[in-house]
Amino acid sequence: MVLEKIFKLKENNANVATEAIAGTTTFLTMSYIIFVQPAVLSSCGMDFGSVMVATCIASAIATLLTAFLSNYPIAQGPAMGHNFYFAFTVCGPVVAGGMGYPWQVALGANLISGMLFIILSFVGLRELVTSIIPDSLKNAIAVGIGLLIALVGFEYGGIIVDTPGSLVGLGNPKYPEVWLSLFGVMAIGVMVALKIRGAILYGIIATTLVGIPLGLVKYQGIISMPPSVFPTLLKCDPVKIFTEPEFLSVLFVLFFLDLFDAIGTVVGVAEQGGFYKNGKIPRVKQVLLADALGTVVGAIFGTSTVSSYIESSAGIQAGGRTGLSNVFTAFLLLLSLLFYPLIKMVGGGYQTPNGNYLYPIIAPALIIVGSMMIFNVRKINWEDPTEALPSFLTLAIMPFSLSITEGLAFGFISYSILKLVSGKARQIHWAFHLVSAAFVARYIFLKT
Repeated sequence: MVLEKIFKLKENNANVATEAIAGTTTFLTMSYIIFVQPAVLSSCGMDFGSVMVATCIASAIATLLTAFLSNYPIAQGPAMGHNFYFAFTVCGPVVAGGMGYPWQVALGANLISGMLFIILSFVGLRELVTSIIPDSLKNAIAVGIGLLIALVGFEYGGIIVDTPGSLVGLGNPKYPEVWLSLFGVMAIGVMVALKIRGAILYGIIATTLVGIPLGLVKYQGIISMPPSVFPTLLKCDPVKIFTEPEFLSVLFVLFFLDLFDAIGTVVGVAEQGGFYKNGKIPRVKQVLLADALGTVVGAIFGTSTVSSYIESSAGIQAGGRTGLSNVFTAFLLLLSLLFYPLIKMVGGGYQTPNGNYLYPIIAPALIIVGSMMIFNVRKINWEDPTEALPSFLTLAIMPFSLSITEGLAFGFISYSILKLVSGKARQIHWAFHLVSAAFVARYIFLKT
């Protein structure tokens, strides 16, 4: 049997039926990204339909690469947090704290980041790169990104708004979009509490159905031919990174976020699936190579960093043990291309009477995803001031400045200073202090 030879089903105590169920389960838990990704990246000028196509194709290819290279049931897709860094920091307007780069340049940085990741997958420097970042800061970074994602979700739902005389305030609870967003949060929250797989997707569907009679969602159909991918295909521009020193920080952030996400997800999923052998994960290099190739494919087609999805754990709970599970997930990702009218209806947004665009359907998903990333705060060493303050600065600056880069900079610099004055500088890898110095130089010479 061909499937047995490729995926070694008997050796892994798996069968086709169980792998199909597992692959479908993984798709249901991760498919919210098909709605969210076009809405996020279209905010920086990218074509909504093209991003949707790029997201489905890149995710499917990367998921299949993981299946055939590593034989693990670990799906791939655009990483949450990376997409917000792409849209709001790299491409966001300067007046709002962004860098103001065109989206083509941001795609170019993703391309270079993925290529560097590929090199590391072969030369074995991943362990060195990840070891220079202290655990407290790694967890603070995850929390900070979660807070940033949640903040954007609150703003997309009209729950948090700009107010005269202050930075932000509570939105008008009488507005229907606010009620719809809160309904979505509670609907997803209830399903998560009841441990319903695919809770975020089902919550999006329920919120959409409620939004139709409220006039916040307009029916546009269900099935059609996919939109063109050409508006974003091969539009990445990697040249800028070689001409502007400031852009090196963009590459640094994209690369490290992808590295942390990939390794963290693989470790977590492997632990749950029982994939460890003698304390190690077999074929881990192949998983990370597939992750890196996925980022390159995503940049070529027109979507932000593609990485391993922690939602794969749902499929593993459903019995997934081999890459065959990924084949079913990839098939469903490609099948989603036929449902563009539905995706546009959900993620296209709602124009308020004052002309602003809100996204009350996908806002609840962002808030829930953000809340799920907060649990890392318990892993921070709050008893040690040299760990606690840098961690706090990292996780606080990210949402307050709407910039992952600035959060990293404050965390790195303060960590090096506090370790230095407390006589603990040698406990940290010298490369970490070098990165901190680079962030200091960035503020002195490059920031305006």
